[in-house]
Amino acid sequence: MTFLTLAIVSVAALAGPLLAARKSWHIPVVVGELFVGILLGATGLRIVDARDPILTFLAELGFALVMFVAGSRVPVRDAAVRSAVGSGLIRLLIVAGVSVAVGVLVAMAFGTSHAPLYAVIMASSSAALILPIIGGLGLGGRRVLQMTAQVAIADIACIVAIPLVVDPSHAGRAAAGSLAVIVCSVAIFFVLNAAERSGLRRRLHKVSEDRGFALELRIDLIILFALAALAVFSGISVMLAGFALGLVIAGVGEPRRLARQVFAITEGFLSPLFFVWLGASLDLTALWAQPRFMLLGLLLGAGAVIAHLATRLVGQPVSLGLLSGAQLGVPVAAVTVGIQTGFMSSAEAGAVIVGALLTVVVATTGAGFAARRGFTTKPVQQTSKR
Repeated sequence: MTFLTLAIVSVAALAGPLLAARKSWHIPVVVGELFVGILLGATGLRIVDARDPILTFLAELGFALVMFVAGSRVPVRDAAVRSAVGSGLIRLLIVAGVSVAVGVLVAMAFGTSHAPLYAVIMASSSAALILPIIGGLGLGGRRVLQMTAQVAIADIACIVAIPLVVDPSHAGRAAAGSLAVIVCSVAIFFVLNAAERSGLRRRLHKVSEDRGFALELRIDLIILFALAALAVFSGISVMLAGFALGLVIAGVGEPRRLARQVFAITEGFLSPLFFVWLGASLDLTALWAQPRFMLLGLLLGAGAVIAHLATRLVGQPVSLGLLSGAQLGVPVAAVTVGIQTGFMSSAEAGAVIVGALLTVVVATTGAGFAARRGFTTKPVQQTSKR
């Protein structure tokens, strides 16, 4: 690992913003970062060695922060979203039921024992992708709120489930580790909430702002690293530590200054590094050598779309069903953990990413349909100016 490697990765990561620059396409920044990582890594030119231990550690740190940001964007404090939890849960149960059925069929067809993993991936939704699309298009109304609740619950449930299904032989240890991280996160919530109510957080904020100490960022990073250490010690991924702390911060209320600081350190460096590393770690040549894995990816993506369209049975519009199926966080988490533990082959990991990218394309199309159908809180033509 050298500064030249960091420079190459940082330059490569610019592909994300360049591809996402046109707002009307609604292409997530991470798609470009993954693509260029694939080009420079094991699949392509092999300039970036994803096996480098220092680069791998920095990528894992980026993974924890990516999940932290994703958790902090879940609207747990929004009363309107909380009121839609019941309908959102019903829709998630329908999606989960279809996902289980499709997951079993796909696993049988490909002769694997990974049906639980496929089911969790297909049932997931990515709040980190869907919420910015909702905001960018100005989508709103009762049905959008119900979909938002469904997405938030799915994100939380599937993030917790991934460590349990990726390594079934150690499910007991993973469950105990997950419980430990969740219990500690709940305790942290009460401590931070008490600090907020007592005014201690505001006093720290004032001192930090006046003296340029960045105390809130430092404290959040200390907590994140401690939870990540607990997760690693317990034999689970740092993703749960990051996501759980993000939910805690969302529940307490993230100060705008802290949000900007976390955004800078994550989106400016560690998140692009993680996604470039992830792309570099995938050897997609196996997909060409074993075309059945390309078919697996397409089936996982199609299965996710079908599962989320099943919510039409309880009145969810087709366009919002397509949007709710956008996946990235959970598939990326599954691939990252799967590669680290040896649970997945490179070909299967590539198939999961292919399926996730297919759902992103479909969700972007669904979002456009939703805007044209009038599920907005403002005129659609204004979205191009945001």
